[in-house]
Amino acid sequence: RIKASGLKLQLCTNETQATREDFVRKLQALGFDISVAEVTAPAPAACRLLRERGLRPHLLVHDDLVPEFADIDKTNPNCVVLGDAAENFTYANLNEAFRLLIGMEKPVLISLGKGRYYKETDGLKLDVGAYMKALEYACDIQAEVVGKPAKRFFESALAELGVPAEQAIMIGDDIVNDVGGAQQCGMRALQVRTGKYRPSDENHPEVKPDAYVNNLAEAVDIILQQL
Repeated sequence: RIKASGLKLQLCTNETQATREDFVRKLQALGFDISVAEVTAPAPAACRLLRERGLRPHLLVHDDLVPEFADIDKTNPNCVVLGDAAENFTYANLNEAFRLLIGMEKPVLISLGKGRYYKETDGLKLDVGAYMKALEYACDIQAEVVGKPAKRFFESALAELGVPAEQAIMIGDDIVNDVGGAQQCGMRALQVRTGKYRPSDENHPEVKPDAYVNNLAEAVDIILQQL
């Protein structure tokens, strides 16, 4: 309905358990007419950053995301890239990342997002942000976040859309990463009362969505009525 109306559409995801290609195939199987070019994701953005700065990463990411870094030099790492590694978040793997960082003269930790948790069919799960904070604390450093809610990530999506921030609306279920991140970039933002939404979000001390909607379809209704 959004595409049929003539509006531009970009999916901003912090998905770091799959490549963009796999992510798009999953959506296409669900019936969505979406292409890879319509998806802004952290891993490709991180690869651009690594190339620009000549960084060689030690990867602590999900096995299914590793192909995104196939063309990146990973010998003699001089930084750590952290994603939602799921079962790869073992003590041994976290400690290996810690040892690499603590041994660097100027440690660089790049995190593909800083979400606290996300929701799957079997319930809420810890997200990459929890592990990012652990490494920050242990190494006394601050991670560079690539992904929501980083301003640069939303600016990248806007550039791909080809529209200024004041003409864009973010729709998401995460009060901080979706709503807060978009508003800091100058966009308006709607929060859906589905997914990881919790009633306590509506009392957030800092982030106030421009509106709440019960679901994505209702958000689309509101936007199309304004045209």
